[in-house]
Amino acid sequence: MPSNISRNELIRKFRSLGYKGPFSGKRHQFMIKVRKKIRIPNPHGSGDITVSLVKEILRQAGITHEEWDNA
Repeated sequence: MPSNISRNELIRKFRSLGYKGPFSGKRHQFMIKVRKKIRIPNPHGSGDITVSLVKEILRQAGITHEEWDNA
C-alpha cells in the first residue's frame, strides 16, 4: 500500500519498475517506460509526497499496489 514518500524514493521505485529518467519537461520532470510517460512532482523543500498524490501517479501509470510494494 502506498504511503507518504520522498521524491528520491519515488524516483528510485519507478526506476526499479523499468522507468527511465527523470527528464526535464516544461513544468515538471517526467519518466518514461516504453510508451508510458509519468510526471514527477517538483521538489518542494523537504516535504514528502502525500499518499493521495502517490496513488494518483500509480493510477495514471497503471501500476498496482502489489507491484509498487514489491518494487
